[in-house]
Amino acid sequence: MSPNRESAGEAPHTGVSPAVRRAAAIALLANFSLHVLTGFVAVAVHYAMLYALLRLGLPPLAGSAIGFCGGALTRFALSYWRVFTPSHGLTIAGRRFVVAIAAQAVANTLLLALLLAAGLAVWPAQIATTVILTFANYAVYRLWVFR
Repeated sequence: MSPNRESAGEAPHTGVSPAVRRAAAIALLANFSLHVLTGFVAVAVHYAMLYALLRLGLPPLAGSAIGFCGGALTRFALSYWRVFTPSHGLTIAGRRFVVAIAAQAVANTLLLALLLAAGLAVWPAQIATTVILTFANYAVYRLWVFR
């Protein structure tokens, strides 16, 4: 790097043009936004199934567990066919997704418990947990599950 660039505060030349970096950043943001949007769809499926099962007389925990599975299947299908470009087949991605969703359930429980113990009310704590895990989930899905 030339002394003039350093003194001007410019970044070192990496061989990638600013336009390419900008396009990559925009593509990543669009992909993450699609991940968030499909997350809303998965939550809607979960809650709709829970509502319907409660109306049919199923106990809340059973209804929520079944709804969670419906939401997880929705999340997997949308992520596999619409959000990411998997480099592995359906079986490998499916197995990895099961591991990731199980880890997500554990992380959700632990983080929610921590925030509740810190004095947050249930809904603010759950919303904060969901937002935090959204970033972690995206990274796991992008870098491992659907790699």
